[in-house]
Amino acid sequence: MSIFEGFLSTSETLAAFSDRSFVDAMLRFEAALARAQAAEGLIPASAAHSIVGSCQVDLFDVDKIGRDSGRAGSLAIPLVKALKEAVGLFNPDAVPYVHFGSTSQDVIDSAMAMVTGEAVALVQADLARATEALLVLAQRHAATPMLARTLMQPASVTSFGFKCALWAAPLVRGMARLRTASERALQIQLGGAAGTLAQMQRQGRHPRAAVRARMAAALGLRDGGTQWHTQRDEWVALGCELALVTGSLGKVACDIALLSQYEVGEVAEPGETGRGASSAMPHKRNPVASMVALAAAHRAPQRVAGLLAVMPQQHERALGAWQAELAEWPQLLMAAHGSTRAMAWALPALQVDTARMRANIEQVRAGLPREAADEWFSPALAEDAGAQALELIEALRAQGAAAPAAGPAR
Repeated sequence: MSIFEGFLSTSETLAAFSDRSFVDAMLRFEAALARAQAAEGLIPASAAHSIVGSCQVDLFDVDKIGRDSGRAGSLAIPLVKALKEAVGLFNPDAVPYVHFGSTSQDVIDSAMAMVTGEAVALVQADLARATEALLVLAQRHAATPMLARTLMQPASVTSFGFKCALWAAPLVRGMARLRTASERALQIQLGGAAGTLAQMQRQGRHPRAAVRARMAAALGLRDGGTQWHTQRDEWVALGCELALVTGSLGKVACDIALLSQYEVGEVAEPGETGRGASSAMPHKRNPVASMVALAAAHRAPQRVAGLLAVMPQQHERALGAWQAELAEWPQLLMAAHGSTRAMAWALPALQVDTARMRANIEQVRAGLPREAADEWFSPALAEDAGAQALELIEALRAQGAAAPAAGPAR
């Protein structure tokens, strides 16, 4: 992670996609594979015991595995080699059963699904906090008059509560879509070298489905019923939903940044010592949370474009396309959580200057003929907008309450 990116994300997401965390997830896959295969009689129980006992990330040189992956072309190859060496120290007879019947994409995709599940849960939690804060603001300021602006110019009078409810609406929809997409995408990957799990058979038995189901349950992933080595639609759909949420938060951040300009002064991000300070101008107070959310909204489309671009993958396993996808994916999650965390921090304590809102309306009224001022810029127009805000709040809360509980299928 570059020094130029770290402050745009969160420590939790950076940790989830760290080298150590990812190698640990790969080892959890290998341990679950051995347990499931032993339970189905595919490998000896003694071999599974040795493999599981060796799948401890503290036993491995994570940095070396990362360095060796460049030469091997896959992170899984040096990891499996190191795991076999570790197992062989205590039980040489178990070595042939390490990674048995699996392939590099199985372990890497499954590990990516595991760490992605952690990151998505963080995004969902902060998104819920940001959305609830907006709904509270919408209720509190349902009839607070403010200028509506179109093409960056005063247009008429709306209410700040209605504006907040409209900010919240795509976030409520986004939470529902993100929940559905994550439930479908966070699934076990298990197909073996050519996607058929041909090695997982003994004496006419084909316990492939049972092994996959056991592993999915153990790792907290969905069992999709087959492998998805080059069928990336549901995985990319999750990426698209993350980008949509990030874009919706970027819209909120854009409006807050504009409203917090000194010349407007209608809202401000909450104050905190050292936050938003200028290196040269002590009087400045920069909207840093909005900046982070806007940066994420600018970055996410490129990440999703990368995911969509590599969907045409060759035959049963891809050359180059899948590897490019792997490089794009963590960046998208880091941007998405950076955005949701920033807004979840700023919105609950957003400072609203209702007097300044009214003053800005009066300033526009003063420059217009009386009839035009009363038709377009009467503060009383906020009452109708407020009624619409209350209706929308009720609908959004009902929509949120009707959504199923968050989290991947187990």
